[in-house]
Amino acid sequence: MLVKLLDLLVRNAIWLKRGMLAAMAVLVIADLLIATGYDRFPWETWGGFGALFGVLACLILIGLAKALGLGLVYRRETYYDNELAPYRTLDEATKARGRDDLS
Repeated sequence: MLVKLLDLLVRNAIWLKRGMLAAMAVLVIADLLIATGYDRFPWETWGGFGALFGVLACLILIGLAKALGLGLVYRRETYYDNELAPYRTLDEATKARGRDDLS
C-alpha cells in the first residue's frame, strides 16, 4: 500500500510540485489579506513574514550544516596516505615476489 502511494507520488511529481507551490502562494496571499490579530512583535503583523522567516531560517540551517561538514567531516584525498603506507609496502613486496595473496 505504501509502495503504491510512493510510486503514485513519484509518477505525478510535477503535478505535486505545482500543487504545493500553488498552495504556498495561496497561503502567503491569505496572510497578506487577512489580519491575524497576533501582534506580540511588530514584524509578526507584516504579511508574509512567517513564510519569509521560514525560508530564510531553512537556508541559514543548510548553510550552517554545509559549513560544519566542510570544516569537520570532509578530508583531502591524501589524508590517509601516511596511515596506509605500511600496507602499500607490504602489497608491493607481495607483488614483487609474484604472489597476489598472503596465504
